[in-house]
Amino acid sequence: MNIALIAHDNKKRLMENLCVAYRHILSKHKIYATATTGQIVEDATNLPVSKYLAGHLGGEQQMCSQIALNDIDLVIYMRDPLCNRHYEQSTINSLMQLCDIHNIPAAGNLATAEALLLALDRGELDWRLNLKR
Repeated sequence: MNIALIAHDNKKRLMENLCVAYRHILSKHKIYATATTGQIVEDATNLPVSKYLAGHLGGEQQMCSQIALNDIDLVIYMRDPLCNRHYEQSTINSLMQLCDIHNIPAAGNLATAEALLLALDRGELDWRLNLKR
């Protein structure tokens, strides 16, 4: 399955720790990420990560495009709920709306991310594979 990883600046360490803890699950899947997040995850886990541009340079839009094409199966977006920048809020809303349209499981915090990764490992998200036939 294709997993998308995005993290706001002050959540990148949290994403790194999540990926290290769940490396055994992530290693079975293809990982996509925005540039800085992808590099951090790649360095910490030694897993290959397909990297887009930095989020603020269009990486989040690239991710949205892949989601719109239904090429992503799971999104983990470690976002800062206290971020009030209009640009970032509109991007988050667009990304989450696309996940809703295409029934792509999406996590916006650590608790949901862990639940989705464990469900993925148990095969509970295998129904996504049937959508690609």
